[in-house]
Amino acid sequence: MNQPSKPFNIDKRQVYEAYLQVRSNGGAAGVDGVTIEQFESDLKSNLYKIWNRMSSGAYFPPPVRAVSIPKKNGGQRILGVPTVADRVAQAVVKRLIEPTLDAIFLADSFGYRPGKSALDAVGVTRERCWKYDWVLEFDIKGLFDNIDHALLLRAVRKHVTCAWALLYIERWLTAPMQQEDGSLVGRSRGTPQGGVVSPLLANLFMHYAFDLWMARECPDLRWCRYADDGLVHCRSRMEAQRLRDALAARLAGCGLELHPSKTKIVYCRDYRRRGKHETVSFDFLGYGFRPRSVRGPSQKMFCGYTPAVSKSALSAMSYRQFLVTA
Repeated sequence: MNQPSKPFNIDKRQVYEAYLQVRSNGGAAGVDGVTIEQFESDLKSNLYKIWNRMSSGAYFPPPVRAVSIPKKNGGQRILGVPTVADRVAQAVVKRLIEPTLDAIFLADSFGYRPGKSALDAVGVTRERCWKYDWVLEFDIKGLFDNIDHALLLRAVRKHVTCAWALLYIERWLTAPMQQEDGSLVGRSRGTPQGGVVSPLLANLFMHYAFDLWMARECPDLRWCRYADDGLVHCRSRMEAQRLRDALAARLAGCGLELHPSKTKIVYCRDYRRRGKHETVSFDFLGYGFRPRSVRGPSQKMFCGYTPAVSKSALSAMSYRQFLVTA
């Protein structure tokens, strides 16, 4: 007697390749305490369970484990760590939908994208700081924690047509978080920072909340965004101030907020630009941009506006080195 076919056609090879990606990325155990090494001890059976449940529509993600990590500038950030099996399931969906979504993203969106890096974003920023006098540096407060599910799913459904991918994305968005004391906290907003599919979903949300809005409202201004950190190059302080206010209103309409202390207007002062201004430096992706003495082609020194590894990044690297050698 033939067994009934699965409602969703998922190739077992997709699950295995997703597992290889998860293994290469490493990571801690989730709420079940199972490490990657323990998962691999019964690999064939574990991968079969994931495939069988996803193919039948019966896959329900377990809670994510809350893990507190220190921020560079003080305070704590809460990551939501999925189980190893759930990371594999998320990787199956991510690998399926990423080519479609990445194809619609704009060139100046750099974060968590194949073929793009933080250094690429730093490079274009360096060039543009020479061409524009002012920079609006902005940071979005708690992006991953505050993404509006209804708005996100509207964007997902516009570009993702696979029924099972849509089903599991909705389930991942509402999977609860398990606190250190074992209690469960439900979620009605956000996508866990620590999930495999979360950066892609956050990029899609920001594609509509910021990227396309900038292309539509300010087509003559250059910008650069890496996840929740971004810059817009402006021609005057007044232009930067107007943009800051407009951007704050735009993000508020999407359920987001500009970080009050990390959003600022910066004057890119170098040898061509005169005058005293309150803020002439900013940090972006671990690099500090500010006036520096640089050597020109003729070996003469002059004041340029260039990046170097920021003090906070150096401190973080020193701290990590201390932990390794202690």
